[in-house]
Amino acid sequence: MRLDKYLKVSRLIKRRSVANEACDAGRVQINGRPAKAGTEVKVGDHLTIQFGNKDVNVEVLDVQETVHKENAGELYKYI
Repeated sequence: MRLDKYLKVSRLIKRRSVANEACDAGRVQINGRPAKAGTEVKVGDHLTIQFGNKDVNVEVLDVQETVHKENAGELYKYI
């Protein structure tokens, strides 16, 4: 699954367009490397997202095309 879509489906970022902009600005990394919006996300990847002066580090546990809001937190875990 594309990185920008994963960020939206997992609700780490609210809108896909915002996720796309964050990727283009270099604020999202996969396994320590800057990632573009079209980069494929796989189970086991470590994502780092910069929100202002705060970094969010998560590990991808599952990749699904659609998920209910209540279950979005099951797609990743904080590290």
